[in-house]
Amino acid sequence: MKAIFKDVVLAESDHTEVVEKNHYFPREDVKVEYLKKSDKQYTCPWKGEATYYHIDTGVERMDNGAWSYEHPKDAAKQIAGHVCFEKKYVKE
Repeated sequence: MKAIFKDVVLAESDHTEVVEKNHYFPREDVKVEYLKKSDKQYTCPWKGEATYYHIDTGVERMDNGAWSYEHPKDAAKQIAGHVCFEKKYVKE
């Protein structure tokens, strides 16, 4: 799987975790230099507290286009240390 925004590859992995039809990429497969932490807050009832990121390539920006669950609840422990991108940016 690949996450691509405006022709920039943000992440690429053969080992994504799929939760609610979203692909969560292992952080080591993500180009974190394109992610800028956001102030957006959201708590999922079963995954826990989300951390949101703006995608910023230096030329283009998408606010809150990526997120992660740094300390997910037990039901979602497989996505700890993973980053998810809006579905429209994820391709096989």
